[in-house]
Amino acid sequence: MAELSIPTSAGTFDATVAGPPDGRPLLLLHGFPQTRAAWRHQIATLAARGYRVVAPDQRGYSPGVRPERSEDYRVDILVDDVVAITEWLGWTTFDLVGHDWGGAVAWWTADTHPARVRTLTVVSTPHPGALAHALRTDDDQRARSRYMIDWRETPATENEMLAHDAEKLRAFYAGKVPQSSAEAYVRHLSRPGALTAALNWYRAGRPERAIGVIDVPTLYVWSTADLAFGPAAARETAQWVKGPYRFETLRDVSHWIPEEAPESLNRLLLEHLRAAA
Repeated sequence: MAELSIPTSAGTFDATVAGPPDGRPLLLLHGFPQTRAAWRHQIATLAARGYRVVAPDQRGYSPGVRPERSEDYRVDILVDDVVAITEWLGWTTFDLVGHDWGGAVAWWTADTHPARVRTLTVVSTPHPGALAHALRTDDDQRARSRYMIDWRETPATENEMLAHDAEKLRAFYAGKVPQSSAEAYVRHLSRPGALTAALNWYRAGRPERAIGVIDVPTLYVWSTADLAFGPAAARETAQWVKGPYRFETLRDVSHWIPEEAPESLNRLLLEHLRAAA
């Protein structure tokens, strides 16, 4: 693995790159409250299989792309970041993988730029349309998503998460993420402005348009012990994909699939990628 700086009109993204330069291009998008390091197991496995893998710290997580206004984290801007990163890399098409908020950006990228996305893999996060449907119809999902409303308060949320040596921020990882990784995430997000930037993803407001049905080969991986996303939205996601679709459930695994169950995720991901070879 090597470090990579990716300059764009929005600023410079920090990234990890691995695999042969002429390998099949694949982009990994992390979520909250993590960094590109969440993908270390997938990066190593995919690079060893000949993929050219790039995992950036996304907007707000990269110090070089950390605007202060919450509106600068709208989903259309986050999708533009994906396009800018891949254009700088010289990728006209690529395999796209996302987890948590990175998964939401991946869904929107596949909807907005289907010709660029060779395959889509989303971990944990249901299709945004499926999630919206569940929020209207399912009490369980409404209860799970209450935190999204709470986190829009500024700066109360940051103060609460970082108080007492970031006790509440550390609690998110709940022993499911290795201690060394959790400590690295806490250090990263404790730097001035970093946690506010990460929370601005929740504060940016609703997308300006509705997302459509996805028409690219899609793998969706959900886990039964995920506290954020329940079964209603997970099952509903099938209604929002008209391309080849595979839904896989990991039993008794929490939200942090890439780090908690890396072998299972890597196996599913490689099968999905090979099917579209």
